[in-house]
Amino acid sequence: MYPRNKFLTILLAAAAIALSSCGGAKLATANEQMERGEYFDASRTYRKVYNKLTKREDRPLRGEVAYKIAECHRRMNQFAQASAAYQNAARYGYGDSVIYLRMAQMMAAEGKYPQAIKAYKDYLEWKPADKLAQNGLIGAEMARDKKGATRYVVKNAKLFNSRRSDFSPAYLDRSLDQLYFTSTNEKVTGTRKSEITGMKKGDIWFAGKDEQGRWKRPEPVEGELNSDADEGAIAFSPDGSTMYLSRARREPNAHTGVEIYTSQRSDAKWSAPVKFEITSDTLSSYAHPAVSPDGQWLYFTSDMPGGYGGRDIWRINLKERSGSLENLGEWINTPGDEMFPTFRSDSVFYFSSNGHPGYGGLDIFRAELTRSGGWSVTNMGTPVNSSADDFGMTFGEGEQGFFSSNRTDGKGYDHLFSFELPELKIVISGWVLDKDEEPVPNAVIRIVGNDGSNQKQIARADGSFSFPLDRGVSYVMLAGAKGYLNAKQEFTSDTAEEDAEYGVDFILASISKPVVIDNIFYDFDKATLRPESKAGLDEMAQVLRDNPNVTIEMASHTDRKGSEEYNIDLSSRRARSVIDYLISVGISPERLQSQGYGKSRPKTITKKLTREYPQFKEGDVLTEEYILALPEADREVADQINRRTEFQVLSIDYQMY
Repeated sequence: MYPRNKFLTILLAAAAIALSSCGGAKLATANEQMERGEYFDASRTYRKVYNKLTKREDRPLRGEVAYKIAECHRRMNQFAQASAAYQNAARYGYGDSVIYLRMAQMMAAEGKYPQAIKAYKDYLEWKPADKLAQNGLIGAEMARDKKGATRYVVKNAKLFNSRRSDFSPAYLDRSLDQLYFTSTNEKVTGTRKSEITGMKKGDIWFAGKDEQGRWKRPEPVEGELNSDADEGAIAFSPDGSTMYLSRARREPNAHTGVEIYTSQRSDAKWSAPVKFEITSDTLSSYAHPAVSPDGQWLYFTSDMPGGYGGRDIWRINLKERSGSLENLGEWINTPGDEMFPTFRSDSVFYFSSNGHPGYGGLDIFRAELTRSGGWSVTNMGTPVNSSADDFGMTFGEGEQGFFSSNRTDGKGYDHLFSFELPELKIVISGWVLDKDEEPVPNAVIRIVGNDGSNQKQIARADGSFSFPLDRGVSYVMLAGAKGYLNAKQEFTSDTAEEDAEYGVDFILASISKPVVIDNIFYDFDKATLRPESKAGLDEMAQVLRDNPNVTIEMASHTDRKGSEEYNIDLSSRRARSVIDYLISVGISPERLQSQGYGKSRPKTITKKLTREYPQFKEGDVLTEEYILALPEADREVADQINRRTEFQVLSIDYQMY
């Protein structure tokens, strides 16, 4: 992939392991190309040597050449080609156990996690303390088990991408209307193709927005910034006036290195880059600049001595450079490569690594400063991360922005992708109805959360309502309307990071007419409440608590059977049993009256009862004469409806004065 080809792999091109002196001029040429970091050219030269090593006695050298071919492809991020070449090296007896580590890394980058796990375990038998292999195994097992999935939505940013590599996006400033990135498209400056990648050398391009806020097609930056050298991996000062950029250093027959330069913006044009001096060390490389939001620190990637292995993230004070250079430490850096830092705030930044446990290749990690001064590092999970290389994240408003990845590209080319974490859609909805399940007009619903939120809404004409919620908040809801008692509900929203919809209905009791209490049961011919009545009675008690200024009459009714005197007595005792229960759970006796009506007040059929019992019509009164005219099967149903316990509001101003 291009960024590691030029700002990752070329960034810190490791010295090639010397091969056997046999093999002729082409092998020596390949070794020199490899040592200079010219991986594209070296891979082609090694391939020619490899194809000529056909004799049995050439097998050991063929294994070494296959290993070097694999290393070239690995550094160009061509994972499938690298994996195949490592396997060839093993087949021809290449003896270094590191081959199993490389094979495991390439298999993970291809998404072949079971094979990668086996290769990691094979390597750990030789090197059980190898931290890279340990973390690689953890990451491969995590990926195999599909752990770490998030709600992020990732899409290919096709408008910005060319047929070559486009990577490392960065917003110019907080206006977020200009996006800069590195491109190797065919229109970049210069004609020579890179010995490192086989592609044209990168330039800085940018895209702006039109008057409607839509992105326009990208174009090269104006001014003296771009050249026939490799420019890429940029960052800006907080005010957007200074660009920090990586530029590859190419000299004939010399190692390839990368240095950081600065460019100044004036009238939308960028000045010729000037080298930014970090140390006097000319052998190390420096790249991937990132400026802290306060403008005080420059963070960057380097292979300079004093790190933890591979490429580390360092920082230097922009105001007082002398003595301020420091490595970010083992919280961030590993024996692998840590690169592409980018800031969200002074205490939160993002970077890419192949040394922390990940899904293969480079993964993007979030680092948050802890109270102790260290960093807490978290993998961004899928789909931001993939088995391929994912790096160079930049944030716009909220949890959205762009990053680069070579996923789904067999040639290892990088492309820009957008990412967004959609807002969670957590709502609570329902209806406000009366006891006959009819909409209550102009009902008012209030919802108060323990997070300080307070919402109010008037139900729609059909009685429906809906409120947005937050995760993990405890809410109290109250519904009320003129002519009705209030009703209250309490609940706590889930903490799970997923969309959710809660449903709750409010059934409001009328102040002006009797209201049946459902599910009140007595033993036959007795006033004793049965245990299954408790739920209905507790609900009634809660209604009284929610309406503390209300007094009620609790009435009991019987069916048509038996004498008037008997039914009056039985219903009176049953009503009293309900009153006694309500008093036992804390309702003041002063608010309660009991009354037994026997069979003197037969029930009038409501719309709700008609839906439940269509053999009756709304408005029918279940008198004894009416019931006796019914078919035998319907008489018991009618008697059952008449046997009821209900309450009637007597006053709504108890203790208000």
